[in-house]
Amino acid sequence: MHFISQELEDYIEQHSEKEPALLAALNKETYQKILLPRMLSGHFQGRVLSMLSKLIRPVNILEIGTYTGYSALCLCEGMQENGQLHTIDIKEELVDFQRKHFDKSPWGKQIFQHLGEAVDIIPTLDIKFDLVFIDADKENYLNYFELILPKMNKGGIILSDNVLWSGKVLEPLNPKDLSTKILLEYNQLLATDPRVETVLLPIRDGLTVSRVF
Repeated sequence: MHFISQELEDYIEQHSEKEPALLAALNKETYQKILLPRMLSGHFQGRVLSMLSKLIRPVNILEIGTYTGYSALCLCEGMQENGQLHTIDIKEELVDFQRKHFDKSPWGKQIFQHLGEAVDIIPTLDIKFDLVFIDADKENYLNYFELILPKMNKGGIILSDNVLWSGKVLEPLNPKDLSTKILLEYNQLLATDPRVETVLLPIRDGLTVSRVF
């Protein structure tokens, strides 16, 4: 997922907003205790998510793919006082870990965890969202997009993570590689769908920002 040198990545972090202490502790504990810690958004991308949320000032946020809760807490930083963040994940073993860190934050009572398949849970949420962050199984990105659109407020923002997929989007497609195939279709959809306007940012593993008309 490194498209620029480690030295430049270090420089970027050094000249961006510092990582809050709560998130630094969550980052450290994730690397100590949880499998695949590289899935964590991390300092720089976390500050990008925080900044975008502060610019959007969302009331209601939806996150698809919680992992250990780092990105959820970043998104909460821009949420309005009466807002809610709903986050969905399939890993039951991470629920208590997430909740422990959520409750240490100022937004513990505003964060709602949903356990199960997002394609089943999204239709049950009777909420209009201002901000959505998709960071789950790539095979369902197209499905998530179609399920989310009717639940977006006009002008709402959909963020999609890992859309460069470690550069695989530029390589010859392996017919057995479903994740890359879907991401190629998804990126093309976002670039051409008249329901949204999109910019793809080369941040970490690729982050797409799509504004809903």
